[in-house]
Amino acid sequence: MSDGRLPVRRRWLRWTIGVIVTLIVLAIGWVGIRGIGAVNDLQQVSAASSKLKQAIGQGDLDTAAALSARIAHHAGSAHDLTSDPIWSGFGLLPWLGPNFSAVRDVAEIADDVASDALVPVLAAAEELDLASLGLSGGVVDLTPFAQIEPPLAEASATLTSAETRALDIDAGATIPPLADAVREMRSAVTQAATVVGALHGASALLPSMLGGEGPRNYVLAMQNNAELRSSGGIIGAIALLHAENGRITLVQQASTQDFPALDTPIPLSESTVALFEDRPGRYLQNLTSIPDFTEAGPAIATRWQNRFGQSVDGVIAVDAVMTEDLIAATGPLAFGPFTATEDTVVNLLLSEIYASVPDPSAQDEVFSQAAGALLSAALTEAAPKDLVAALAESADERRIRIWSAHEDEEAILSASTLGGALPEDGPQTHVGVLFNDTTGGKMDFYADAAITTSIGTCDGEPTTQVTVTWKNDAPADAGTALPPYVTANGFYGVPAGSTRTLVTVYGPEGATPSHIDGDGEEISVQTALLGSRSAVQHEVLVAPGESSTITVEYQGTGAGERLTVVDHTPMVTAPDVSREQLRCAS
Repeated sequence: MSDGRLPVRRRWLRWTIGVIVTLIVLAIGWVGIRGIGAVNDLQQVSAASSKLKQAIGQGDLDTAAALSARIAHHAGSAHDLTSDPIWSGFGLLPWLGPNFSAVRDVAEIADDVASDALVPVLAAAEELDLASLGLSGGVVDLTPFAQIEPPLAEASATLTSAETRALDIDAGATIPPLADAVREMRSAVTQAATVVGALHGASALLPSMLGGEGPRNYVLAMQNNAELRSSGGIIGAIALLHAENGRITLVQQASTQDFPALDTPIPLSESTVALFEDRPGRYLQNLTSIPDFTEAGPAIATRWQNRFGQSVDGVIAVDAVMTEDLIAATGPLAFGPFTATEDTVVNLLLSEIYASVPDPSAQDEVFSQAAGALLSAALTEAAPKDLVAALAESADERRIRIWSAHEDEEAILSASTLGGALPEDGPQTHVGVLFNDTTGGKMDFYADAAITTSIGTCDGEPTTQVTVTWKNDAPADAGTALPPYVTANGFYGVPAGSTRTLVTVYGPEGATPSHIDGDGEEISVQTALLGSRSAVQHEVLVAPGESSTITVEYQGTGAGERLTVVDHTPMVTAPDVSREQLRCAS
């Protein structure tokens, strides 16, 4: 006869389930409370970080130190709240797990950056005004750089590691609000790593490169984006700079007419010849077609040395669009018969001048005057803080490239974006699009481009698809309304007003093209290897108001990586770069 009690086994089962449910409820409450605290801490870190950047830029180190302490406190708190075994256990759950892991990783990265990067950067800021880099009255004080190099090296290493870890967080696996926060954090860490890395590079390079250990000579090549080349534009003017004990002076200016075509081209790499034949080796103007500035830089130096005889310690290539950033720092600039402002200088140099000054020799003279006036104003009139900001903006847009003839310096430069070397795939995979004009005029002032990447799998293979749309935005009557020097007037076989352009697409390291089409049709292309990257090049002819689209699919090693970034030729108007869902073409 039953006494109304459950069998022992059932009682134990019920108690076990009850205990488990209770523990789950407690655990959920535990991570919920700690999660709210961690999110609040991370929000405080974000808010204080924005103020910290402003304080360092203004040289307000007292405020920066207080903000740094606040950031360290909240970052450490967020890390503590998300690093216990219960939180880690929730990170193993399906679907929800990536969200807990992402919050933990963000908190850990913030803690490391706060404790191991902010302190060294503030130590460097005490030695050198980071808003001016020691620039005063046209002279850079080189003395403090030896003191700030070690702490900046420490901070740079921390931020580089943090960037790698941030890129490993799969934002796509988290809920939308958290995904946005992860991407925002990733962007902030990447920006900080880039800035501090550049500062570290400057601290290591500037003392020697600015003549602290002996005089230096640099060729300055100014590129005209109205006639595009791989690194920005055709070389339109060229000059020699002298650096000694931190002072930079303009020694000599020249035009491309001082460099006649060579009967015997200077040596070029196989990849350059495969894409552009020997034209870069014969014509100074075409040396910036070379995709890798570690090859283009010494070639430009060779042309100068052979023509004028001076020894060259390095080459600096800048494009015309960066004048916009510089004039924002210097104020309006007068040269020749013109006065340019931040809003008018690009239009003036790349378009209006051809109508106002029809003679190409006179145009070269105006360009030389503009370059000389701008350099002088930048070094003597611009507020150091504004000048440094302008140079940083242009460097971020890849409008400045530097090569050094000194191996130790070039090793540092070539590893940075300033070096202009072909990128190496690491945490992020790179693809690239290069534009080289073959119209022979200055029609690329009216050029527009859109670049789309799509990542996924096609036919069971990891796939990266790159689509490039090239558009000629010139007015319909460009053939008659624009000066012959701009349209080339059909001299190279291109109808006046139309543009003819070599579009080069290179893929991830190790991947190979599996499908290529132009406007949906099979097309003939040139191919080359840029290091371990397969490059595909096609020439497009586009009338005013029309466009042409090229699609290249890459498969195999390196393809299909979610963290794929696009490198491209700097243009007058930056291309629209976007990511779309993959639609397999093959």
